[in-house]
Amino acid sequence: MEHVDRCVVLVDAGYLLGAAASLLAGEPARSRITVDHAALIQQLRERAEADTQQPLLRIYWFDGAPDRVPQPEHRRLRVMPRVTVRLGALTRSDGRWAQKGVDAAMHTELTELARNRACSDIVLVTGDGDLLPGLMSAKEHGVAVHLWAVQAADGDYNQSEDLVAEADERRVLDRTWITRAVRAKDLNGLCAPPPAPRPEIAAILSAPLPESALAASAERAAAAAAAAAHNSATAPAAVPAADPSGPAEAAGEPVHGGGVPAPAGGRTVPTPKDLAGLRGPAAPAPAGATLRWSSDKGWIDRPPAALGEPAETASLPTLAQLTSAEQRWADREEDITTVGGDPYEVGQVFARRWLDRLPEAGHVPKLATMYPRIPHRIDGELLRYAARFGLLAHKDDQIDEHDRYAIRAGFWREIDVHAAAQHAPAPEEARGTP
Repeated sequence: MEHVDRCVVLVDAGYLLGAAASLLAGEPARSRITVDHAALIQQLRERAEADTQQPLLRIYWFDGAPDRVPQPEHRRLRVMPRVTVRLGALTRSDGRWAQKGVDAAMHTELTELARNRACSDIVLVTGDGDLLPGLMSAKEHGVAVHLWAVQAADGDYNQSEDLVAEADERRVLDRTWITRAVRAKDLNGLCAPPPAPRPEIAAILSAPLPESALAASAERAAAAAAAAAHNSATAPAAVPAADPSGPAEAAGEPVHGGGVPAPAGGRTVPTPKDLAGLRGPAAPAPAGATLRWSSDKGWIDRPPAALGEPAETASLPTLAQLTSAEQRWADREEDITTVGGDPYEVGQVFARRWLDRLPEAGHVPKLATMYPRIPHRIDGELLRYAARFGLLAHKDDQIDEHDRYAIRAGFWREIDVHAAAQHAPAPEEARGTP
């Protein structure tokens, strides 16, 4: 039986992205780069078809993941045409992450493709010498093996010498090729330049609040502190439930070190001047009350006054309340098949579903009065939804706060688009038709 004239690409993602990070950011940590996976897959396909002169059968993407649970990038990849994702385990030992089972999976796929004569050419994007037996076996079955390397940061090979020597054809993916789809992050964790236009996340969450909202927030905080002082004078002392996600002002703490003393207890109440400090210039505000004002942590039902939000927005329906069993099933199918898992996209999808199912259009103006803050219950639901995609997980031993900014930015952008569409004039009005 003759080989089918087509090519297959096997990608060791740990090698490809780690080497790209070393080249562009100076260290192999993948957290130092951002990847446009759609562009990268297209580049791999075009280069493979050009080098082998054969149409592509499939790209296999091999990577590690904690407990083999697909991460956002894997969700984006596995719904792309002609892409198959194979996951090994990702384990932590001696403070370092290590892949388990990826090499074995690549070796198995390589030998099976050759043995079954599924293709005439195989492209290997890897540097691991453990694949040498599989490469040799593929050659014995009459398959041409192309070995691709990522340009090494130090100008030397970053592949096994035995692997390089045994390959039929070799190619180096240089910096120019890599930077079409991969970019280094700057020190603030933002991509420079960004891969696509999107709103300035920090500016969205540090946008000024209306003066009326600031004054109301100050009054509510003062009332809450006075009530707490009165209760402490008339009731036995008690330790309040911990709320690690709440803001300083929600607990009556000074926002920026200011404030006036409460009537009793020595606590401080933020003044309007303190709250106005949240507005500031368009420059990114320090991570604090604005970012942590609402969260999915702290599963305690608290009165709206303690949250610093008016009762009319605290009573807004959640997505779960608006979703039927049939819609929930359809949402899950959409999440699996079409939602890639980009944090900005996740915020948009959640907001779109919420808006589509609202029974009253009047809920949107109520929500707009809270901008840029999302009511506590809705925000908690939003972040729990994002967690399904592996977002908000520990990355480099820290919660990825940048994901939180992006999720909420996507949410607000969808709200803005909806509000703009509602207020847009009808075609007849735009033309001045009587």
